[in-house]
Order: sequence, then C-alpha cells, then structure tokens
Amino acid sequence: MKKLRIMLDTNILISASVFRSHTMNQIMTYVHDCHTLVISSYVMEELYEVIKRKFPGKIQNVEEFFSGIRYEYVHTPLNFDKKDLYIRDVKDYPVLYSAVTENIDILITGDKDFSELGMEKPEILTPAEFIKKYMQ
Repeated sequence: MKKLRIMLDTNILISASVFRSHTMNQIMTYVHDCHTLVISSYVMEELYEVIKRKFPGKIQNVEEFFSGIRYEYVHTPLNFDKKDLYIRDVKDYPVLYSAVTENIDILITGDKDFSELGMEKPEILTPAEFIKKYMQ
C-alpha cells in the first residue's frame, strides 16, 4: 500500500490528545507508523481554542500528545473561493480547503457535514470507517 497523506479534523485531535481512547490510539499508531499525518494551521488553532474553552486543565495533555508524534504542519490558505466547494457549516471550509489544496488522501472526521459531500479526494471517513477499510 502506498503511503497516504492523512489529515485529522479537530474533533478527532481532541479525542486523540485529551481523551486518548483505545480506538484513537490504534488509529494514531497506524497512521504514524505507516502513513503521513498532516495537520493544518486552522485545525491546530481551532484545537487550542476549544481546549482552552472547554478543557482548560488539559492543555498539557495536548502539548504532550504533539511532542510524541511526527506530523506535517501545513498552512491553511487565508483566502479561498467558497463557490468551488460547498459545505453547510462555514467553519468547516478551512478544513476542507486545506485538505483539497494539500492533496490529502484521507480526512478523518466525526463531523457529519463532511460525510455528506461525496468527494472522491480526499476520501472522508469516520474513525470506525477508517479502521474497517484500512486497518483490518
């Protein structure tokens, strides 16, 4: 299997860094060992905003998480044409646009708005769908 470029949405990074569930640990280990993990500047900024607002005592968990993994950091374009892509929640545009412009193969998200897009690339999967398709 070729090495895939895999991007994680904010909700997945929260699960991986704050809650450290067994499922997310499996996914992170697999992606880290076999593929290229890509994190966009927008997702990173959103992650820290959510953690500071909802889980202020967990900032250290996030710092430890990122110090223990290897990833490619990409900058989310500041300007993009929304007419090229349509997604219901305008806050999701930067995530989707980053995935498209950075040639991401798979976007792992728990956000249902992404799954309704029906895009070929990036392939948009929930954690469970990713495990079933790529890890079994």
